[in-house]
Amino acid sequence: MATLARCIAAEGVGSALLAAAVVGSGIMAERLGGGQLALDLLCNTIATGCTLAVLILVLAPVSGAHFNPAVSVVFAIRGELSARDLALYVAAQVGGMLLGVALAHLMFALPAFAVSDHARSGPSQWLSELVATAGLLGTIFGTRSRPQLAPFAVALFICAAYWFTASTSFANPAITIARSLTHSFSGISPGDVAPFIGAQLAGALIGAWLFSWLLGPAREAASTVRAERSS
Repeated sequence: MATLARCIAAEGVGSALLAAAVVGSGIMAERLGGGQLALDLLCNTIATGCTLAVLILVLAPVSGAHFNPAVSVVFAIRGELSARDLALYVAAQVGGMLLGVALAHLMFALPAFAVSDHARSGPSQWLSELVATAGLLGTIFGTRSRPQLAPFAVALFICAAYWFTASTSFANPAITIARSLTHSFSGISPGDVAPFIGAQLAGALIGAWLFSWLLGPAREAASTVRAERSS
């Protein structure tokens, strides 16, 4: 069983590598894409999805591989994470994401941080973040009985949401904060961060409630079947 120190370290390391993948692939795409925004987004999507799947596969047995305060908040509300552990998870996630942005910048010979001026605001953006985060929680809840599928399901959903949401699916308060400090394709203006986080937290709560309700009877039926088979 993982100690709390290992859990926090896993959340920090995973968050750093995820942010480095998001920001680093955005910088590389800008440099090689020739100004084609669709190609930039495609490159960003592939790198993010692949990295996310690997990180969940490797680190889920240690910390649950949240890498996302919205996910951790939901688990805390459900009583699966204490208030102390929630605070430590969130600190590790935000700190890790900031470190990941700095690493990405330094790998491309850029200053560690640069405030973004990429405007992402308005009702369509906020609705996109709500939908993306609700869908992410639905994916997580839907694979809890089959955890071996979670890395691929989560990565696939995020890859898809990059393209079907107007916001390109941040779906994560920690990476939203970190991406305000990259003056690149993947950035977000600091003034737009708070509404994004509000929409993400609302989406997480809605998604957790909705999919718990939708999937509850199926889980109860599966538990009954397993009990009958074991008796």
